[in-house]
Amino acid sequence: MAAAPAVARSGAGRGRRSAATVAAWGGWGGRPRPGNILLQLRQGQLTGRGLVRAVQFTETFLTERDKQSKWSGIPQLLLKLHATSHLHSDFVECQNILKEISPLLSMEAMAFVTEERKLTQETTYPNTYIFDLFGGVDLLVEILMRPTISIRGQKLKISDEMSKDCLSILYNTCVCTEGVTKRLAEKNDFVIFLFTLMTSKKTFLQTATLIEDILGVKKEMIRLDEVPNLSSLVSNFDQQQLANFCRILAVTISEMDTGNDDKHTLLAKNAQQKKSLSLGPSAAEINQAALLSIPGFVERLCKLATRKVSESTGTASFLQELEEWYTWLDNALVLDALMRVANEESEHNQGASEENGLPHTSARTQLPQSMKIMHEIMYKLEVLYVLCVLLMGRQRNQVHRMIAEFKLIPGLNNLFDKLIWRKHSASSLVLHGHNQNCDCSPDITLKIQFLRLLQSFSDHHENKYLLLNNQELNELSAISLKANIPEVEAVLNTDRSLVCDGKRGLLTRLLQVMKKEPAESSFRFWQARAVESFLRGTTSYADQMFLLKRGLLEHILYCIVDSECKSRDVLQSYFDLLGELMKFNVDAFKRFNKYINTDAKFQVFLKQINSSLVDSNMLVRCVTLSLDRFENQVDMKVAEVLSECRLLAYIAQVPTQMSFLFRLINIIHVQTLTQENVSCLNTSLVILMLARRKERLPLYLRLLQRMEHSKKYPGFLLNNFHNLLRFWQQHYLHKDKDSTCLENSSCISFSYWKETVSILLNPDRQSPSALVSYIEEPYMDIDRDFTEDSSGCLLIGRCVHPRGLSQKWRGLSLHPLGHRAAAPA
Repeated sequence: MAAAPAVARSGAGRGRRSAATVAAWGGWGGRPRPGNILLQLRQGQLTGRGLVRAVQFTETFLTERDKQSKWSGIPQLLLKLHATSHLHSDFVECQNILKEISPLLSMEAMAFVTEERKLTQETTYPNTYIFDLFGGVDLLVEILMRPTISIRGQKLKISDEMSKDCLSILYNTCVCTEGVTKRLAEKNDFVIFLFTLMTSKKTFLQTATLIEDILGVKKEMIRLDEVPNLSSLVSNFDQQQLANFCRILAVTISEMDTGNDDKHTLLAKNAQQKKSLSLGPSAAEINQAALLSIPGFVERLCKLATRKVSESTGTASFLQELEEWYTWLDNALVLDALMRVANEESEHNQGASEENGLPHTSARTQLPQSMKIMHEIMYKLEVLYVLCVLLMGRQRNQVHRMIAEFKLIPGLNNLFDKLIWRKHSASSLVLHGHNQNCDCSPDITLKIQFLRLLQSFSDHHENKYLLLNNQELNELSAISLKANIPEVEAVLNTDRSLVCDGKRGLLTRLLQVMKKEPAESSFRFWQARAVESFLRGTTSYADQMFLLKRGLLEHILYCIVDSECKSRDVLQSYFDLLGELMKFNVDAFKRFNKYINTDAKFQVFLKQINSSLVDSNMLVRCVTLSLDRFENQVDMKVAEVLSECRLLAYIAQVPTQMSFLFRLINIIHVQTLTQENVSCLNTSLVILMLARRKERLPLYLRLLQRMEHSKKYPGFLLNNFHNLLRFWQQHYLHKDKDSTCLENSSCISFSYWKETVSILLNPDRQSPSALVSYIEEPYMDIDRDFTEDSSGCLLIGRCVHPRGLSQKWRGLSLHPLGHRAAAPA
C-alpha cells in the first residue's frame, strides 16, 4: 500500500479523509472491508511504513468501524490520548483517558493468568491486541519518557499516578499480546529510563515487574553502569524494594545462557574464553562489579537474608503491597494462594471468635502468620540467588570476606528450623496446579537456593569452617590432637566471633535433615553436593572424621545399597561425596567394610558402580588413590584394612583396573567432553600414573591393545585416548585453577601429571610407554583437528551420557540457573 498518511486529530478531518483512510475504505464512498485495517496495521507494525497508529484515522471513521468490529472504543481513546498528551499539555485529560483504557486491558490480563485459562490465540484477547495494533504501546512509551525532554531548560513532569497507569497498561499488553515485550526490549533507552521510575515508591513495583519481564527476553544484557545514579537509586531503596530489585539483578548479573551447562562442551567453552579475553569483561561481570561498588549493598542483602519473620514490615504496609502485587500478574499465582489461605484462616478465626463471644478482626487488618512466612520466603529466594551468583563471580574473595563479616552464615543457621527447613503443615502454600513437592513451590525453591549458596560458600575456601560452632571447631582440634597430626591451619585462623552460635552449626543441621530425607526426595542431590563441597580441596582427616562420627558414611551406603537408589543425579552426588569422605582414611574403609558385610551387599554396591561409570568414576579414583597410599604404608591398622576390605581387594586386581580404564576411555571423546564428564579422563590418567610409579605403564598399554583387538576394534580406543590427551594438554596447561584442583584432590604433583601425559604422547614408536607404539600403522589416526567447523558447529562424535544434573531445576526462582554445581574434575 503506497500511502503517505496524513495526521488527523480528534474531531478533525470531517471534510476530507487521509490517504490511509481512503485506502482502508477501499476508495471514496466505499464500504469498509472486514479485516483490511487490521492486516494493514499489522503490516505497518512489521515494516514501520503505512498504517501504524490510530492518529492516522479520523474519529468519525473509527467510530463507524468500531460499530462493526467491536473494538471497545480503544482506537478512539488512543486518538484522544494522542491529542491530550502533547508537550504543552497539563496531562489531566490524558490521565482520565488512561483510566478509561486500563480496565479494558486489565480484565483480559487477569483472565490470562487464572487457572481456568484455555490455550490462547492472538484473537482471544482483542482489547490488548487492538490497543497494540493501533499504536498504543509506542504512544505510552512516548508519554512515559516525556520527562526526558527539556523545554527552555526545564524538564517536563508527569504525576506518579499517571506513570503508574501507563506502566499497568503496558504490562497488561505484554502479558496478553505476543511480541510486545520483545519490541520494548529493543528500545534500550526506554529500558534504562525505566530504572529512574523506581525512585518513587508509588511506581516502584509496577516498574520493577515490567523491567524484569523485558530483561527476560532482551537479547543483549543491559549494563547497570549506564543507569543514571545507580548507587543513589539502590541506596535509597527500603528493604522491601531491595528484595524485589533482586529479581531484576538476577537477570543482569547471571551470564547469558549459551546452552545447557552440563552439555556445553569444553571445546566450545575454551573457544568462548579465548574470545572473551579479547573482548574484556562480560556485561554480567561489569554489573556485578557495579553492584559491589555500592556502599553497604552486600551488608543489606545479608540482613535481608537473615531477617526473622517478626522483623518484617508491619501488617498495613504489607497488605497494601499485597494488593499491588495481586494486580501485577507476575506473582499473581503465588499471591492468589496467599489470599486464599488468609481467607481460610480468617474464617477459622471468625468462627472461634463467635463461639467465644469475642470481637472479630477483619482479614484486611490482621495478617496471618502463614502469609508473613511466605512473604519472607519469596524475598529470601531472590536475595540468596543474588548472593550465590556474586559468590561465584570474579570478586569471589571480596564477597566471601563481606558475607563472613556481616554474619550471613550464623544468621541462616538461626533461621534453619523455623523458616528454611520448617516442617510443612497441611495448609502449606503451593501454586495453582502444583503440589508441595513441585519444583515451583516457594518452599522447595528456597531450600534449593539455600543449599546452592552453602555449596558455593564452602567450595575450596577456608571460610567453610564458619558453618560450625565453637564447640564443633574444638572437636576438630581434638580429632587432630588424638590422631597426632597438625591442626588444620584454616581452623586455627577462623574468627570465632563469626561462626555459628547455638547447640549445632549449619553443617550439622544439614546432616540431620539429610539423613531424614525420604528416599525419593530430589533434595538429596543438593544436600550431598553441599556437604561434598565442605570436603573438597586438600584432604583433611579431621573434617572426614567429624562427618564419619555423625553417621554420614552409613547413611550414604544405605541410600546406595539398601534403598537401591535409581536416580542417576542422586547416585552421582552420593558417589562423589563417598569418595571425598573415604579418600586416604583407614577408619572410613573399616566402617565401609563393617556396613558392607556380606557378598550380597557388595554385589549390589558393585552393580551400582558399574551401572554408570560416568557417575561413579570419582569414587573409583578415590579408592584407587587410597589403595596406592595404603600399600606404601607400614602400619598394622592399614594392613588389617587391606586384608579385610572387599572394596580395596576388588580395586587391587589388575583385570578390574583394566576394565575401568577401558570403559572410561571409551565413553568420552574430545568433541563431547564437558565440565561434567572430563573427570572420566582424569580418573583414567590417575590409574596410568600409579601404574607408571610401579613401572607397569607398558603392561597396562599392552593390555589395552589386547582388549581393543578382542573387541574387534584395533586402534579405536588408543587413537581416541591420544586425542583426549592432546586436548588435556591444551585445556589444563592454561588453567591454573583446574590444575590446582587436580593436584590437591589427588596428592599427585601437577608436574607428574604433565610428565605422564607427555610420555604417553611421545611420537617415538620405539618408546614402550608411548601410545603410538601400540597403534598399528594401518589404524593410526592421531592428528585430528579439535576446532569447530566453518558453520560454527562442533564436530560431534558418539553421544555420551554427560555427567551432571538434570536440567529440570533450570529456571528456579524465575532465574536461569546457569551457575549450577560443577562436579569435581
